[in-house]
Amino acid sequence: MRAGSQLNSIAILLAAGALSGCASIQELVSAPEVSLTNVEVTDLDFSSQSFRLGFDVTNPNPFPLPVTSVSYGVELDGQRFATGETEGSFTVPANGDGEFAINVRLDLLKSAPALLYTVRDGVSREIPYALKGSLGVDIPFAKPVKFESSGAIRLHAQTANR
Repeated sequence: MRAGSQLNSIAILLAAGALSGCASIQELVSAPEVSLTNVEVTDLDFSSQSFRLGFDVTNPNPFPLPVTSVSYGVELDGQRFATGETEGSFTVPANGDGEFAINVRLDLLKSAPALLYTVRDGVSREIPYALKGSLGVDIPFAKPVKFESSGAIRLHAQTANR
């Protein structure tokens, strides 16, 4: 029975080592820098508005970040603009930069009438933004990598072909 007890102890030590290895893998993944680079009005009508949000990602890690999902929250001029989660299928190179875009559809008249004025004013002036979220990555044992940033941006209206 002594040999069985030793095997159980070894199995417990191996499991504990593996779990502590998971924690160290998570600590090895540094948070990327994510910034909002573009807010484009793609469609406006009375009942809904569509926007294309463009983002830059800087990966400080010495290995690529294969992104599988993006969870995001965007505030414009101190007001919640868009939140959500979307699938991702891009890789940010090691110590490199990448970009991605998200399409969002809103009803500014119902959700935040004051935000409608911010969007209108954002075409003629820069407005402050705050960004918070996480990137789901396809790295074994790694949890989603959180990001947070702020800055100022001007909104752009999509130009129609004339």
